[in-house]
Order: sequence, then C-alpha cells, then structure tokens
Amino acid sequence: MKVIDLIKNSKEPVFSFEILPPLKGNSIQKVYHIIDKLREFDPKYINITSHHSEIVYLPQPDGNLKKTTVRKRPGTVAIAAAIQNKYGIQAVPHIICKGFTKEETEYALLDLNFLGINNLLLLRGDSKPLDIAEKDLCLYHEHATDLQEQVNRFNQGFGLDGSKIEGIETPFSYGMACYPEKHEEAPNMESDLFYLKEKVRNGADYVVTQMFFDNEKYYAFVERCRQEGIDVPIIPGIKPVVFKNQLNVLPKVFRTDIPEAFASELRKCTTDEEVKAVGVEWCKAQCKDLLAHGVPGLHFYTFMASDSVYKVAKEVY
Repeated sequence: MKVIDLIKNSKEPVFSFEILPPLKGNSIQKVYHIIDKLREFDPKYINITSHHSEIVYLPQPDGNLKKTTVRKRPGTVAIAAAIQNKYGIQAVPHIICKGFTKEETEYALLDLNFLGINNLLLLRGDSKPLDIAEKDLCLYHEHATDLQEQVNRFNQGFGLDGSKIEGIETPFSYGMACYPEKHEEAPNMESDLFYLKEKVRNGADYVVTQMFFDNEKYYAFVERCRQEGIDVPIIPGIKPVVFKNQLNVLPKVFRTDIPEAFASELRKCTTDEEVKAVGVEWCKAQCKDLLAHGVPGLHFYTFMASDSVYKVAKEVY
C-alpha cells in the first residue's frame, strides 16, 4: 500500500512517526518498545532514518589523533523489513545521498524491492560529518533531486549502467522533505520553492516538513505552495521539546524558530522534567490547532521524545 493512498483514503488525519535505528551493538527491542507504545494510535506508516558513516578523530596512546570512519546507526533496510513483517505497518526507510554512493543506493533499492518495501523518503542527508573528499559526483549524488532521478530510473526498470532490471512489480512511491522556514543553504524562499516544485513535478507524492514550533509559519508556507501550484499533501513534522538545551540547539541545528511565548516558558524551567511538561503542553496545543485547520496528518519525530509523543497523541487522537 502506498503512503499517499493511506493519506488520501483515510477519513481522519493520519498518525505517523519516525524512529532511529539503534546504535551499533544495541538491540532492536528498543525500536519495538517505541512501536508497541505508539501502536494504539493506529500509525499508518513508520519512517526509519538512515545514517551515513562519520569521520571522527580518536586519541591515540602517543597523544596523536587517528582519523577513523564510524557508522553509528546501521540497519535501516533490515529494520524496515522487520517492522513491516512484525507489525503489518508500512515501513518508510529514508534513502539519503550524502555518504552513500550511487551504487550503494542501487543495492539498497534492490534489497527493498526484494523485501516488498515500496515506500521511501528521499533526502539529501547531513553533509557536515562527512569527509570533504566525498565530492566526486561520478560516485555520489549532490542533491535529493539527483537521488530522485536514480529512483525514477529504477522504477522504469533500469540500473545505473543502463542494464534492464526485471521483476519490479510495484515501483517505489516516495515522499521528500520541505522547509517552512527555508532550507539553511537556500539563498531565499523563492529558490527553495523552485526546487520543491521540481521534486513534485518529478514524482514526489507528498512532502514532509522539517520540525517547526510556530503553526503560522506552516500555514503561510502551505498557502505559498498552493499559489505556486504545489498540490501534494504537505505533512507537518512535529517534535515535542524534552531538554532545556534544545531551546538553543534546535534553532542552531535545524534552523527553526522557537516562538517567544514558548521560549519564555522553557527558560523558567529548572529541570528537564519541567521542560518535558511544558513541551508536551505546547505540542498538544500546536497539534490541536493543526488538526482544526484540516492537515492531512501529523508526523512525529520521536528521537528521545517517545514518551512525550505518547502523551500528545493520547490527547489529540
């Protein structure tokens, strides 16, 4: 079942959430625990993030630093298969171009096709922890739209080398990302919208927003998209704040504003438990307002926040 069909055919706004693969060496039971906790809200699909290897510098006995490549969270394809098989819920693995060669992407697409997993979220991915040498455009895609082109060619039955791929009975359906407050590298919102239109024109069935905390910015963004002829579902991405340092970290990392009314309440908190309570209340109000405005669904980012997501979902679903 395609995610876009689940969204369009649902009588109510769909509930979905995103999980991370466990850190290397940890059990998948941690993933199952989050899903078991959130199943009661009838999630229509579950996203599984993808993480490339990172360059780290490890101290050595002689005092020098050794450059090392570490992949902290492997297993996206396997976890997607495990979730879909165990729970019967559509799994949506993230496919990213940063840190993965075009050939590695093709192998992932082949594996997913064999496993009967036909929904994807296509993303550029974070380039900051990557080796600067990974700029060979013969080996790596530069943008999500380049990755999109490879997936489209795969859906048409062609590999990277132009060879025919047999047995693609259900082509991949996919969503892509969008940014109500502008992508950090976009020179302006007009440029951001230009590329979003390209994503949709070239086959993105829906788009999911980066997290935001000011609903008015989401509404303004959706209105602007509609004026530009972007007519696919625009799913709001939601994250409850759970740590006090996120007051500064989230704007820095994700380029998202925290409204002063929310920020002032967070500044009053002296413990993370107090922050969680404030974060849940803000998120509840945010979600209720979004649902009242007829959004197609709510997509929750659960990293370190699954308990808060549960409390919010219990209130609004």
